[in-house]
Amino acid sequence: MQILLTNDDGVQAPGLLALAKSISNLAQVRVVAPNKNWSASGHVKTMHRPLRVWQTQLADGTPVLTTDGAPSDCVALGLLGLIEEPIDLVISGINPHANIGHDLTYSSTVMAALEAVIAGIPGIAFSLDSPYNHDAPLDYAPSAKIAEIIIQQLTRKESLPQCPLNVNIPYGAIEDMRGVKITRQGTRIYRDALDQRVDPRGECYYWIGGDAPTGVAEPGTDFWALAEGYVSITPLRMDFTADEFIPQLAELDLTLA
Repeated sequence: MQILLTNDDGVQAPGLLALAKSISNLAQVRVVAPNKNWSASGHVKTMHRPLRVWQTQLADGTPVLTTDGAPSDCVALGLLGLIEEPIDLVISGINPHANIGHDLTYSSTVMAALEAVIAGIPGIAFSLDSPYNHDAPLDYAPSAKIAEIIIQQLTRKESLPQCPLNVNIPYGAIEDMRGVKITRQGTRIYRDALDQRVDPRGECYYWIGGDAPTGVAEPGTDFWALAEGYVSITPLRMDFTADEFIPQLAELDLTLA
């Protein structure tokens, strides 16, 4: 089996290294990762400039490819021929923060998995629910092992689900986790604030900041699972259509004459 591995935090991110080392026990892993951090960039495909690709190394010396493109570009490059061998599975992560609820629309980690599914290849995104403002280096070893177990179980099936899988893992030791829950997407509550400042030339500039987001701990959701100490696996729908509103909209008088 051939796995294409990418992330949105950059090729030297420790979460990528931990995941690459862990899943190398399962398959041949080819890494194509961005050369910089693309967090919260969403689903990006670069169409109006050339993409550069060059060889580099992970911290353990593993040779990998990096590019000045986005995570979705990394997946597209790999699947379109940058990697000569056929890819069986695309993995994205490990992101240092959870991607739950409305985060998915912003998350380049999740969108890399979605890009794979658009191309007809199963895609899985892995994120770690690390503590907010955690100052020490994060320990990715437990989450990398969880990712390995999940991938191993999924690839034992005759076929993987043809939808992106969004996996969020609690921070801490595996023995402290309560298990795994198959969840639905929950509700994120953002507490953004606009910070207006003035530069040395007297011009205004802005930062979008605020406190860390929270969520609604409704049973069965990704936010609830993490809050209860479970690993969350959420299958994502590719069709964004809100079918329940079609009858309501069909009642409108939309005659164009």
